[in-house]
Amino acid sequence: MEINLKNKTAWVFGGSRGIGRSIALELARAGANIVLIARNKIQLQKVKEELSEEAGQKHDVLSIDVSRRDVLIKTLKSYASLNPVDILINNSGGPPPGQAHTAELEEYSDAFNQHVLAAQSILKIALPEMKRNRFGRVINIISTSVKQPIDGLGVSNTIRGAIANWGKTVASELGGFGITVNNVLPGATKTDRLLDLIQKNATKTGSETESIVKKMQHSIPVGRFADPAEIAYLVVFLSSDYAAYVNGVNIPVDGGRTKSL
Repeated sequence: MEINLKNKTAWVFGGSRGIGRSIALELARAGANIVLIARNKIQLQKVKEELSEEAGQKHDVLSIDVSRRDVLIKTLKSYASLNPVDILINNSGGPPPGQAHTAELEEYSDAFNQHVLAAQSILKIALPEMKRNRFGRVINIISTSVKQPIDGLGVSNTIRGAIANWGKTVASELGGFGITVNNVLPGATKTDRLLDLIQKNATKTGSETESIVKKMQHSIPVGRFADPAEIAYLVVFLSSDYAAYVNGVNIPVDGGRTKSL
């Protein structure tokens, strides 16, 4: 099975590093035109230089802070008028760690704005052309906390669940237009965010980072963290014609760690 995304354009949010970067790399290898979107323009340009570029392929970068919704909408509306999107990858860094019951109201509202309201704003801009083309792929990169809350990530657990249910809802509304909406749930993945969480845990508990890593990996049936590319491979499949009948689902990529079905 060969996946060919030639002449498709993908907007990859959070494309400057980690899972977003890997998704952009793999979509480009499959032939898609990539628009990398994140705050750090310098880092975006570095990733752009890594992207495969065969004849006819064209890549671009947009420096946007998705939490600034007015700027996000204005910039994307202007851009989409000349560069419509076929594949939308919603991927935004998770809220800071902490317990749910001690979190301030602003932490919840800020996270809701960055994730749910931003995703809705982006979708409304992308939809008109997707509907005209009778093709669209919306893929939300979330977390296994959708199925099993993660200790110490109270706000994140809450907001990730909201995004998952938003995705499921719009999937049922848009399927008739040839547009699918799916949620990819990465488990522990070798990214800067994971390393940061491990370090904060080590500082808080006075433990060695190595012992925390071993404990985490012991809880994963395959015994290791995921490489970001392993998340990207699933995203490429979901972006293709082969996945046209996969719609409205949560798919964990976690080495079997999540206990629920």
